[in-house]
Amino acid sequence: MSDTVERHEFQAEVKQLLDLMVHSLYSDKDVFLRELVSNASDALDKLRFERLTQPELGGPDELAIRLEPNPAARTLSIADNGIGMTRDEIVKNLGTIAKSGTKEFLSAVRERGGKDVPPELIGQFGVGFYSAFMVAKKIVVVSRRAGSEQATRWESTGDGSYTLGEAERAHSGTTVTLELKPLDDEQDGRDYTNEQVLRRIVKRYSDFVAYPIKLSVWKTPEGAKAGEKVLEDVTLNSMKAIWDRPKSEVSDDEYKAFYRHLSHDWNDPLRTLPIRLEGTLEAYALLYLPARAPFDLYSPEMKRGVELYVKRVFVLDECKDLVPNYLRFVRGVVDAHDLSLNVSREILQKDRQIQIIKKQLVKKVLAALEEMKREKPEEYAGFWSNFGPVLKEGLLEPGGADRDKLLELLRAETTHGTEPTSLEEYALRMKEGQTEIYFLLGPTKEAAAQSPLLESFRAKGYEVLLFSDPVDEIWLDHAPEFKGKPLKSIGRGEVELGTAEERQRETEELKQKQETYADLLQALRVHLQEEIKEVRLSSRLTSSPACLVGDEHDMTPRMQRMLEQLGQKAPKVTRILELNPTHPLIEKLEGVFKADRNDPRIELYAKLLLGQAHLAESGQVPDPVAFSKVLADVMVRAS
Repeated sequence: MSDTVERHEFQAEVKQLLDLMVHSLYSDKDVFLRELVSNASDALDKLRFERLTQPELGGPDELAIRLEPNPAARTLSIADNGIGMTRDEIVKNLGTIAKSGTKEFLSAVRERGGKDVPPELIGQFGVGFYSAFMVAKKIVVVSRRAGSEQATRWESTGDGSYTLGEAERAHSGTTVTLELKPLDDEQDGRDYTNEQVLRRIVKRYSDFVAYPIKLSVWKTPEGAKAGEKVLEDVTLNSMKAIWDRPKSEVSDDEYKAFYRHLSHDWNDPLRTLPIRLEGTLEAYALLYLPARAPFDLYSPEMKRGVELYVKRVFVLDECKDLVPNYLRFVRGVVDAHDLSLNVSREILQKDRQIQIIKKQLVKKVLAALEEMKREKPEEYAGFWSNFGPVLKEGLLEPGGADRDKLLELLRAETTHGTEPTSLEEYALRMKEGQTEIYFLLGPTKEAAAQSPLLESFRAKGYEVLLFSDPVDEIWLDHAPEFKGKPLKSIGRGEVELGTAEERQRETEELKQKQETYADLLQALRVHLQEEIKEVRLSSRLTSSPACLVGDEHDMTPRMQRMLEQLGQKAPKVTRILELNPTHPLIEKLEGVFKADRNDPRIELYAKLLLGQAHLAESGQVPDPVAFSKVLADVMVRAS
């Protein structure tokens, strides 16, 4: 074995993280053991899974995690006989952080000013290994990859660098040895080499780990002489398959503890769903609905899916085929008793039993949400604010099997009041003769609520739903219906309100005014021909001078921007400028036009009206510099 030791610098973000951990302000430093045990458990899972297809990996029959405290030397080792790591994997996993979670973690800490940082941040953002520097002045890792004869030693004091060298290890796995800080430096004098301290931490955080967590303790055997003791292994965790036990035998605290172990979320789950499927197949599941959205809910790196077991044997830690993408926030485990242990990801996608289980899980989750919406509306309102946009992604699922249920769960801002409403509640409030559910898209709910497009609807007492999430641009474009009532955008095409007699009267009045203003509208159209396709009088406006609308099937400006951000070329869509024939500005503009059709102010006012319409729609104009010049010119002429 070579004695060569190489020194490496940590990735810049890891240096910041290490500095935070070394000078930690965390109130509960016990979480470091939770994280290291969790890492060891993952390594055992991976070895057990790889053995299914590579039996030559061999190794001991019993997979276990061992805690090895040494009070005299002030060290604590956490060892496993799992998959282990190669030299390159050690550099990748311990020297850099590929996931974006580090940036989010550091940002979250900075937002708190470095004070009262809760322990859940460590697990939530996936930076668990480094938490050991809260209690250790030096960490030594020795790891050997299954199938390899070579072991690697990694060592760091958290000073911004680490060393790598060759090592020896009898079998595959990883040992993390912590040289603990002096006892006085640890919070509340907590001694992490003390048997009772270790027992308590494991019971609190890791009781449901599927592998035995062992600790050697001195015991006095029966019939032994005074003072005679022997060293015996004890298992600190219960390893109970909580999902396999009757609900009546599991306490709420046990369910919550398992959720924390599974998700690294320190908050209590919003709902716990024990599920038993019996009949044509046998499966057990334990699902959780989180109370808060994880930081990476919209990140491709997010862990999606639930853990899959077959007869309590771990198979996959991220089975995406058991829950649809729009339920990716659901956490839990599924134990399918009738699947083969040699199942692969490719087989899972086509397996009929998996599809049946998925259908039942979705049914249970949506039923739980419907019950929450009905029985605990305040809780459901909190859930929707966290996960509503993701749930609406289900309205785009091919086949739309769950579309009706999702539409029943949907909530939207409304002009009816200050609280969001459901489609069912909207339908009950629809005016007599109203056949469509009116909605308006906007960049934000505030912008939508202030849109001039709402003026005639408010004046006539028609309720309009307001949507502002990016996903709304897509699913609402697919002409959805709710219980036979189509959802109609008030920003596209023509919208007719009132009774047949009222509509006929308004149409005739608008037609007369259209004839009166025809030449002015044509002149404005000529000045704006590069930017819009039509200038017409509006039946939507009551107080604003102008607004922008689209044809029935036009793409919205926001949808165009979304496509461009994705690198796709969006077709150019020109808008329609609608003017309010009763607004004093339009009446005075008509007077200017009649006095002199070539008056240069006509072009200025045309651009000013278009700019106002853009501002009312999105809060910004396409060309701020040009608009500023127009505005200045108008002010000069008015002075």
